[in-house]
Amino acid sequence: MGLRRRTQRTRTVPTHEQVHTETPVLGGHPLPPHPLGIILSSSDKITTSTIPHRALSEQQDRRATVDCFRGMLQQHHASPEAIERARQHNEAMTELGFEAEQMRFSLFPTNPNTRKGNLAEIVLAEYVIASCSIQLPVYRLRYNPNINESMKGDDVLAFDLDSDPVRILVGEAKFRGRSKNAAVTEIAEALVRSHSAGIPASLMFVAERLFGEGNEELGKRVYDCARLFALGQLRIDYVGMLLSDMEASNKVQRATPNSIHQLAMISFGVTDPDALAVACYEGLN
Repeated sequence: MGLRRRTQRTRTVPTHEQVHTETPVLGGHPLPPHPLGIILSSSDKITTSTIPHRALSEQQDRRATVDCFRGMLQQHHASPEAIERARQHNEAMTELGFEAEQMRFSLFPTNPNTRKGNLAEIVLAEYVIASCSIQLPVYRLRYNPNINESMKGDDVLAFDLDSDPVRILVGEAKFRGRSKNAAVTEIAEALVRSHSAGIPASLMFVAERLFGEGNEELGKRVYDCARLFALGQLRIDYVGMLLSDMEASNKVQRATPNSIHQLAMISFGVTDPDALAVACYEGLN
């Protein structure tokens, strides 16, 4: 069952407000054989502020979770071609006796905080793709000029370009080793800023990356979302996620403000989240 929010009727005149419809922000929890349906269980709730909330938890052993997330980390950080180039480079550097230099050219962050933040962002992106049947046209972390710093822009920007109206989903994710109300507030505040700004900040970044990759048709459709927004013919939804300890669900339940009409929250509670992050990046270079 999807998470639903009561929404306004679509306007029939041009407006800078997003289009709202009586459809859920999140779709159903993914089912097996989807990997997230195998490793995660879910429970749909409503926060004390009446915001839809999906609580996620591991239902397989930690090894299964790590294997699943490690594959996602690889996909989001680097293309198969980049990974192969890095492998060849590392072999050459090893033959020359420069093993220590290899970390300077790593495709994956070594900064612990960046690793954790990226993990939360990637899990959220993959979850909404599976839940909402929407498209993530660009793996933005592949374009991060400094892999050890958090990348600016929307954590997640996904599209359903075939829906009527066209739909964009903006996501904000936080990783915390220990869950706190402040983290929930930070998520909500980031999404409120995005909502207040109107068109998502990363929209043109996504379009330009698509043009640069030679995907002209998809790039034009993403680019056209700015026009649809101006005409009041674009729906924008917002999803926040806290990846933290086993108290994450309680924090989201109690601390989520009712500040955006078309918002859903996700909590993902795990035992020892810091250890999970370390294990997921183990062996990636």
